[in-house]
Amino acid sequence: MRILFEDNHIIVVEKPQNIPSAPDSSGDTDMLTMVKDYIKQKYNKPGNVFIGLVHRLDRPTGGVMVFARTSKAAERLSECLREGEFDKRYYAVVMGKPREKSDRITHYLLKDEASNTVSVVPQLTAGAKEASLQYTVIESADLVSLIDVRLETGRSHQIRAQMATVGHPVFGDAKYGGDKTPKGKLALWSYQLKFPHPTTKVLMSFRVIPPVDETPWKLFRTLEANFNVL
Repeated sequence: MRILFEDNHIIVVEKPQNIPSAPDSSGDTDMLTMVKDYIKQKYNKPGNVFIGLVHRLDRPTGGVMVFARTSKAAERLSECLREGEFDKRYYAVVMGKPREKSDRITHYLLKDEASNTVSVVPQLTAGAKEASLQYTVIESADLVSLIDVRLETGRSHQIRAQMATVGHPVFGDAKYGGDKTPKGKLALWSYQLKFPHPTTKVLMSFRVIPPVDETPWKLFRTLEANFNVL
């Protein structure tokens, strides 16, 4: 776990891939527990340490996460998230080459808690939630493309389900790509997170680059250059 920033109100970290954001039925080590343990050990705090889970990343997704260190900070950050004041950007490697260089897509998603999957359903389906994102193709290589995604909503598995629905599942995503995607780590990375600080209101911005020496990221020569000029 790499610490990007911390003060008395928040802690921002780089979440490694394949670690849950919070405790789940697997019983595996999770980010929330790791952050609590870090704070407890660093500041020699007795008893239970408060860390607020503000948002989540899917287990196979890596990148930037922010946690609250006080209940007040958790409340304010959660409100900012609901009001759309979080700017969340992702890199994804998808199968094929999208026809449009840039596009905005909207679907209605319904989550199946039993299977931990979401599906695209008609708008009037009971329990369906609107999901919108914008993407831009950065580069295409062989049978895959690197895209930059900006979420307008924050639904569970949103990018994975929506890109699969338009015919471009995320590389390594067996859950939504089936036999269309190769085996390997999910090529989805939360590279940038912007939000107002819960007490100072100053706009905070954090960025981490995906593992560019790993497949399929290493196929894209412009990735590091594009990241550095953003």
